Amino acid sequence: MCPNSHQPTGNGTDDARPSSQSSSQAPFPWHVGVCDAHCHPTDTMSSIARLGGMKARAITIMATRAQDQDLVADVSNNLAISSRNDLRTEAEGPQRVVPAFGWHPWFSHQLFDGDTESQLPSKAKHYGEVLTPAPDAEFIESLPEPRRLADFLAETRQRLERNPLAMVGEVGVDKAFRLPQNWDRAEQSAREAGITPGGREGRMLSPYHVKPQHQVNILKAQLRLAGEIGRAASIHGVQAHGVLFEALESLWKGHEKEVISRRKKRLVAEGAEDFSSSDEGEDDDDDEGRRAAYRPKPFPPRICLHSFSAPVQMLRQYLHPAIPVDVFFSFSTCVNLGNAGLETKFAEVVKACPDDRLLVESDLHTAGDEMDYQLEQIARKVCAVKAWELEEGLRIIRNNYERFIFG
Repeated sequence: MCPNSHQPTGNGTDDARPSSQSSSQAPFPWHVGVCDAHCHPTDTMSSIARLGGMKARAITIMATRAQDQDLVADVSNNLAISSRNDLRTEAEGPQRVVPAFGWHPWFSHQLFDGDTESQLPSKAKHYGEVLTPAPDAEFIESLPEPRRLADFLAETRQRLERNPLAMVGEVGVDKAFRLPQNWDRAEQSAREAGITPGGREGRMLSPYHVKPQHQVNILKAQLRLAGEIGRAASIHGVQAHGVLFEALESLWKGHEKEVISRRKKRLVAEGAEDFSSSDEGEDDDDDEGRRAAYRPKPFPPRICLHSFSAPVQMLRQYLHPAIPVDVFFSFSTCVNLGNAGLETKFAEVVKACPDDRLLVESDLHTAGDEMDYQLEQIARKVCAVKAWELEEGLRIIRNNYERFIFG
């Protein structure tokens, strides 16, 4: 989630944008199919009407908190994609949404992960245990009543079961984020009516953080659900790259793939047949059969580390051949190129990212021309770093997105 994604301004319409295509740029081949791996347009519900006019082939809409779970579900009821063919052909209708349901680490303090049989703790006890430093009584009073994590997981399961392509997200760990301060009367009266409530919306930040272990507990519970029913997950990680990796590693521990040594590989007969098959040739019946044959695991089969901001060394950790998860890395202009000086790190990480694991995203809070603009910008940047022709690069990224969604 972009740092300013809960601070939209204006009336929900797109900002004026000049054409991103300069006279020296090649025309952007939207016909190949550009897919947004991570965004939040339900933060500005008035923008949803513009989905049908977008150039993007598909967008993945993240839920984050209590106020937007039903919004994402409602949007996807009418606009969800249903097959690989929706990604491979130019859209003739508004069906271009992949929904994701999850509880973001910025709101993880609102969930109680204790014994399901025990009574919910008081606000003072719960928030005193999950926030640091210990919050004062006035701040605690401004927070919502805690809700059971188990209840949220049960609701999420139902939402996922209604849509076989829905994923878990946005979930994760964030050691940098601080809770916003209480609303004052002036701020409350100045709120924009079209903005989905529950976010920061420009408020000053308090000194309070959610304890990392509580964030990890909420994250792992949601990822176990994804693994149980075989869904992908979109994961947020900020200033917690080591903590996040350790949390994921704890889920797949004991399920690692066998790593075949070079010596064993040399012993394999050169004439042995290769019975592997290409994803590109698989059809919807294969997808349905694969879902039916899926065996539950304690970790998701596929994850996307969204707006990946860790160094190259951490990226390489996720590529160890023993890891039994297909790990994808997504990039956005908002996060990865949002500040001066990030260009060099961005180029280093994108170059190190395997071609078949790379995705692009907008991470924006509003649908429409601005989302298309940001997708075009990040796609051009990625293709330039990879030295790909635009059509070649967009086809690679679209095929990666297809594998991330469908497996």
